[in-house]
Amino acid sequence: MASSQQVDTVNTTADKAKLAASAALVVAALVAYYLLSKQGSIAQWGGLLVGLGAALVVFFSSEPGKQLVAFGRDAWREVKKVVWPSRKEAIQMTLYVFAFVVVMALFLWLTDKTLEWVFYDLILGWKK
Repeated sequence: MASSQQVDTVNTTADKAKLAASAALVVAALVAYYLLSKQGSIAQWGGLLVGLGAALVVFFSSEPGKQLVAFGRDAWREVKKVVWPSRKEAIQMTLYVFAFVVVMALFLWLTDKTLEWVFYDLILGWKK
């Protein structure tokens, strides 16, 4: 059975280097956060945010980063096409679901009590 799905991998050396640099920048940002703890919280958080920002810039300049941005744009375009229900429709559907749950609960309760009566009272003769 041959699979027609294509697996996207990072092929170019430049993209591999960018992803490695991005990971190294994340680690460097975390190290900076802990090393700058004696300088105060502003320096600590500043080092972390600058390092993470640099990692994001490097990541989004790579091919997987560009594909992620394109995917996000496509997803947003699809979300805009969704026709959301009005408030009245949403309330009606919610009431339908609650009514179905109540009816199903009653059905299951009646089924349980009927089977209990059949097995314990009629077949086994265990009167309570």
